[in-house]
Order: sequence, then structure tokens, then C-alpha cells
Amino acid sequence: MDTATPAVTAALHDGTSVVAETGQVDARRHGELLLPAVDRVLAEAGVKLDAVTDVAVGVGPGPYTGLRVGLVTAAAFGSALSVPVHGLCTLDALAYAAGLDGVEGPFAVATDARRKEVYWARYEDSRTRAGEPAVDRPADIADRLAGLSVVGAGALLYPEAFPDARGPEHVSAGALASLAAERLAAGDAPLPPQPLYLRRPDAQVPKNYKVVTPK
Repeated sequence: MDTATPAVTAALHDGTSVVAETGQVDARRHGELLLPAVDRVLAEAGVKLDAVTDVAVGVGPGPYTGLRVGLVTAAAFGSALSVPVHGLCTLDALAYAAGLDGVEGPFAVATDARRKEVYWARYEDSRTRAGEPAVDRPADIADRLAGLSVVGAGALLYPEAFPDARGPEHVSAGALASLAAERLAAGDAPLPPQPLYLRRPDAQVPKNYKVVTPK
């Protein structure tokens, strides 16, 4: 599952291929949409939740509110089912999906970070990230990514900075699950299921708020 972008997406993978997948783009309803999405993929696959042996979840980078919905839900499933929870960089899953769509490396991935910024990373190919994810203004990284295709909603929002912007626009849980299964089969250690925020949350306590006490 992944809620690090406006797409709320869930999928079921049997270790070989995606069995069922669903997704809906709504940046304000992650908490409402995720559990029904999980129910849909289980129903489509004809299995119960207790058949799940592992949980893979996108750890971002992403905005604080949406990202924590997926991580908390994944942690709850892991605890209730006594199964491992594996973290995966959301940008890696989007790069993997781009490779399935025929995008060849090197290329970059950019998602919307709001505040007129993007979360981004550069990839040698659909499975190999070059460096750590970062958050920057598009104009500040346009020269560094010149000549590269840039995948994702962040690129599509700023075509002046990323002239070769292309889809897929949002991450899919099917791609995330497939990449997680591939890495686990290869013995690669997953990320801990902890959020990759890259910056402080938008909501903060006001610095000069008035304290009211009863008389």
C-alpha cells in the first residue's frame, strides 16, 4: 500500500505477480479511502486478510498527513497478523512502474511536494537509484536533470523545468508490491517502515499564541 502521493493505492501480490490492485487519486481522503481499497483487493482476489504473509508500504518522501495514514495502517496490519512490515521508497516504486511502461534510464522521478517544490531522485535504470531522495524547487534542479526524462506528477506540474515530463503520474501499489517481492527474493534488506519526510510538517504550533486561564 502507498499513501505518500495523492494516490491512495493497495494491491495484493502472490510472490510471483499482482493478483489484484486498486487506486484512487484524492489528496484529502487518504484515511477514508485506504481500508476500503484493501477490502476491494482482498475481495477481488477471493482471500481473507489472514492469508497475508507480508506487508509492504511506501515510506515516501511525502507530505506528513497522507504519508502517515499508510504507515500506521501497515503497522496495524503487521501487529494484528504477526507478519513483517517492509518499507519501500515511494520514488523507487514509481521508477519501477516507469520501467514497466518502457521508460529507459537514466531518468529521474519527481512527485509533488507542495510549496512549489518536488520530491525527486535520479535513477540509472528502473531498479537503481543514484543518490538519496531530495526536496527542491523545480527551477533549482532543472539544469541538473537537463536531457533526462522526468517521471511523475511533480514533473508534469512544471513542464518549463522538466520539458521531457511523462507518466506514470502516480505510484501504484502493484508496482510497489512487485518491486518489494523482487528485492525480498534477492535477499535485499528492506527499509524500516518509518516515514521519509525530508522536511518539517506544514502544521505547526503558532509561536506567539495567547494563553487563556480561568479567573
